[in-house]
Amino acid sequence: MLDGYTFTLIAGFGLGFLVLSHVVAYLRSPLKDIPGPLLAKFTNVWRLIDHYNATQISTQRRLHEKLGPAVRIGPNVVSLSDPKLLKTVYSTRGDYLKSDFYTVNDAVQDGQVIQNVFGTRSNSFHSRYMRPIQKLYSMNSMLSMEGLVDKTIRSLCEQIENRFIDGKNAGKTCDIADWVSFYTWDAVGELTFSKDFGFLRGGCDQMQLIQTAESVMHYFGIVGQMPILDKFMGKNPWFSTTRSPIKFPNFGRAAGFCFEQLTERLSNYDVEKEGGRQDFLREFLKIKEENPDIISNNEVLGYLLLNILAGADTTAIVQKGIIYHLLRNPLAKAKLRDEINTAAISFPASFAETKSLPYLDAVIKEGLRMHPPVGNILERIVPTSGLTLSDGRMISPGTIVGMNQWVISRNKNIYGDDVEAFRPERWLRGDNETSVAYEARLKTMKEADLSFGGGNRICTGRYMATCELFKVTATLFSLYDIELEDLGTDWTVRLWWFVFTDDIRVKVSRRADDLHKMMARDRDEN
Repeated sequence: MLDGYTFTLIAGFGLGFLVLSHVVAYLRSPLKDIPGPLLAKFTNVWRLIDHYNATQISTQRRLHEKLGPAVRIGPNVVSLSDPKLLKTVYSTRGDYLKSDFYTVNDAVQDGQVIQNVFGTRSNSFHSRYMRPIQKLYSMNSMLSMEGLVDKTIRSLCEQIENRFIDGKNAGKTCDIADWVSFYTWDAVGELTFSKDFGFLRGGCDQMQLIQTAESVMHYFGIVGQMPILDKFMGKNPWFSTTRSPIKFPNFGRAAGFCFEQLTERLSNYDVEKEGGRQDFLREFLKIKEENPDIISNNEVLGYLLLNILAGADTTAIVQKGIIYHLLRNPLAKAKLRDEINTAAISFPASFAETKSLPYLDAVIKEGLRMHPPVGNILERIVPTSGLTLSDGRMISPGTIVGMNQWVISRNKNIYGDDVEAFRPERWLRGDNETSVAYEARLKTMKEADLSFGGGNRICTGRYMATCELFKVTATLFSLYDIELEDLGTDWTVRLWWFVFTDDIRVKVSRRADDLHKMMARDRDEN
């Protein structure tokens, strides 16, 4: 047994060696000239704490304003804010691979770590499993399933009217944030299985699927800052998160639901494939039949999980942002309603008629700018060619780099001095602006957009989200007068990997009688 002196000596030697090794690594680092917080240059614990405290957006914005377009936020991690580098880092060639941050998203099955198409660091793996289903996420494919979205919009409007407008419920306060989430989840259920989750009918988080998806992003966003922790936590069968402040998500309910739907559909597949329901599950099974060497039932199950765990929250986050900012900006809301009134849209609003409305298009773009879904840098690894910054500095191969859309979207050189204001007009041509100047300005803003990622790993569900954002925004503001219950009360923002929002408490009342007559006829016909 060691005496106290010997133990202290060994412990001191070990601590000294650890400190010395970090100092040597710092002095020899090719990133030593990239400015950043002192502690961040030695350890990733600095950014782990920053994300645990949910302060990374304000921290990164402050650091970039003070230190410039390249800031060191870890021993081997550099945050970038120069939009000119966006197409380089997030290129369609895919030469900047995803970092080990994304390993945290891997699943464990029978003791084996299983990659998925979102988290994989391998371009070949991603291409192999995404290529067969890529066409399903095109805008044309989405429009072929628009009827399923319409069905869910009808259900949303029916619940709003029954619970907050009609009879004894007239004037009752509605937390529209909850109902947007219920809508997006039920819409994903319809698109994926031709079956909603019952969130709208029940008015609650059925099976705690929303809670599960949010816990995924909480764990992912924090533990991903030091991915090695995941090996001892989420990927460790002996680790219990009962007393841990960071909970590893339980996929059991979500996976179980997907498995039930897959099993049910397989039992009737011979009948359904000839003329059954047109949804993602049907298409996944058709593709499995065409590619038996690549796609098995396990891959189909993975596709289903990806659809429901990633497809609903991103749309809900942006939709809530659009509604909230419109309600806080009466002039923008009035302009939108005037445009919708003039267009005399149908119920539910179709994507074709809403996409042609310029102010609505500007509102959607501004909503994405003001409140993009992801609040972290999207990490990539610099390839062997290295990365040359705009000022000539070099970032060495193997360095992790990334951009945070919450930083880029507040760039005054791109969006103007009023970047904190919700102003859809910035996306439209100014009264005294030439067409050439406007097109150049619009191109610059579009090229700085990372709302749905970029390059070869861009979000596959972006057309699904876009279609829903146009349809829901136009439908709600054509049918209802929506006002914040208390202009002095802000919404609640939960900054994890996704930037979740809650508590948008509103009063809802009917608008034009002719639209509601159309709504009643539509309900009778369907």
